[in-house]
Amino acid sequence: LDTRQLEEAPRLPVLFKVSQGFLLQMARIMPAVRRTRFAISHACAAGLLLVGARLSVSAAAVRPSKESSIRGAMMGSLVADALCLGTHYEYDAEKISKFYGGLDNYYAPGEKTGGQTHGVGWGARNFHGGNGNGPAKRKGEQTDYGDYNILVLQHLADTAGNPQPFSLKDFVPKWQERMKTWTAWLCTQTRQTLQQVAQGAPLDQIGGMSNAMAVRSAGMFGYYSSEEETVKAARTAMFTHRETSAHQGNEFFTRVTWRIINKGLSPRAAIEEVAKESPRFIQDKVKQALDKVEEAMNPESGLAKEKFADDRAITSMARLWDVGKTEPIKVGKASPTEGTLPASVYFICKYNDLYKATRANAEVGGDNASRSVAIGMVLGAFQGLEGIPQHLGKGSLVEWERTMALLDKMPLLQGEKSEL
Repeated sequence: LDTRQLEEAPRLPVLFKVSQGFLLQMARIMPAVRRTRFAISHACAAGLLLVGARLSVSAAAVRPSKESSIRGAMMGSLVADALCLGTHYEYDAEKISKFYGGLDNYYAPGEKTGGQTHGVGWGARNFHGGNGNGPAKRKGEQTDYGDYNILVLQHLADTAGNPQPFSLKDFVPKWQERMKTWTAWLCTQTRQTLQQVAQGAPLDQIGGMSNAMAVRSAGMFGYYSSEEETVKAARTAMFTHRETSAHQGNEFFTRVTWRIINKGLSPRAAIEEVAKESPRFIQDKVKQALDKVEEAMNPESGLAKEKFADDRAITSMARLWDVGKTEPIKVGKASPTEGTLPASVYFICKYNDLYKATRANAEVGGDNASRSVAIGMVLGAFQGLEGIPQHLGKGSLVEWERTMALLDKMPLLQGEKSEL
């Protein structure tokens, strides 16, 4: 049974009832069959029925409760992000494989490569070295993408007693204060926006023109009840970026996640549904990603035979970007939405599993953290907290307890406390 069949859980009992009935009927119409053979047939039928029941339960368990989905979107994004910390901005997938093998656990920045990663065009460094505000990031902590989502969730928790639209007037002062102790990478757009605010720029005109997708909506699904409220808040929270395609990508993954949680769609179904309603740029990038998934899953294709198939796949979905640095940047692995969006869709739809997809994403490298929030948010919503491996959860993810406590305050999760 492939993943799509597992998503069709209601059909499974019918399949196994037919198998059972067929075997029993065969035993009845063949009088020459010995008792022993009938016993074997009956045992086989019973076994099929038992397996069917177990698979039905397993298939049903793929779809968690709504509360678990809401929590899973946030915690899945943080797990995915933390898995990328060790290799964030390392663009050489073969180097990652050589030094780490498989990324099945958390690592400090460049832990096995001398404390540095090679950001093409920016040289080798520790991109999460503390910024002079504190110690360097350690294993199990977040990159800047994860930290931004926690900051947004903290703001929502602070206003949960009186839910309201996401307001920059209320959020920006908290953001400015948090930047004083920010130990993750401080991106160019954040620096530029800080300068704009300090110079008194109107809040509706701040942000840079980077086409990098910075999804910060992973914690919003327990706060806002409607899709449009959530999308509007997600757009406002990405205030450091103004470029159109970046916002289209942000809106796309926010809508996909909302529909998984609230409409019970599978990731692929939600992706296809939202893409149909989206601008042409999104439609083209989603089609490109789904075509690449089919190619990668076809055992006869050249791509499927590649040792680093995922690396080749996402690199092929965007141009090389010569920005006058030491060498052209592989945009398929960098932060621009033209590569981040299809690469994220590729990992989500190829693996359809939080742990497998987030590991594969981390192992490819590049700006893997830019993809991690979208991948973890979507698949975390689909599988819920149950989809997070125990060794990556409480006790390993540094922000686990604090973030779960913030989620407890969300209006749509009031009175619900998860034991996971």
